[in-house]
Amino acid sequence: MLETVFFYAFAALTLAGAILTVTMRSAVHCAIALISSLAGVAGLYLLQHAEFLFAVQIVLYIGGVMVLFLFVIMLVNLDAAARERQFHRHWLAALACLAGTGALVALFLTRGAESFKLGAPAAEAAPGAGNIETLSMLLFREYLVPFELASLLLLVAIVGGVMMAKKRI
Repeated sequence: MLETVFFYAFAALTLAGAILTVTMRSAVHCAIALISSLAGVAGLYLLQHAEFLFAVQIVLYIGGVMVLFLFVIMLVNLDAAARERQFHRHWLAALACLAGTGALVALFLTRGAESFKLGAPAAEAAPGAGNIETLSMLLFREYLVPFELASLLLLVAIVGGVMMAKKRI
């Protein structure tokens, strides 16, 4: 019963933080709302007995990445960016994204539960292996390419933030 209450509390924190992240006008307030959303996800990891992912979520994402985001937000001239025109007639791209998302939702609704099957379940780790061993085997054997692509994406974001800040310095 208590786990159910915590699940709904963490889920509500995650959803509220995500909604506030995309609806608030101030970039700093958006970053703080994103921190609350990431904290809710960390709580959900803890409820699933994924202690390592909980610790990584707190230390790496909330402690590291969000501090980096806040530094970039503070370095970039947000007043000049706010005066620029934000949406340059990208309505066609937005409509294409909306149509694609609607098609996926319609596919999921028509095909039912079978459309949610992603593939064969991952192989079980050796007996006695813990959370970290199982996660590392999956991450560095099965999902190495997406892991490296995510690290490359973060590197590009960091370099882009530094380049944007360098124009002003």
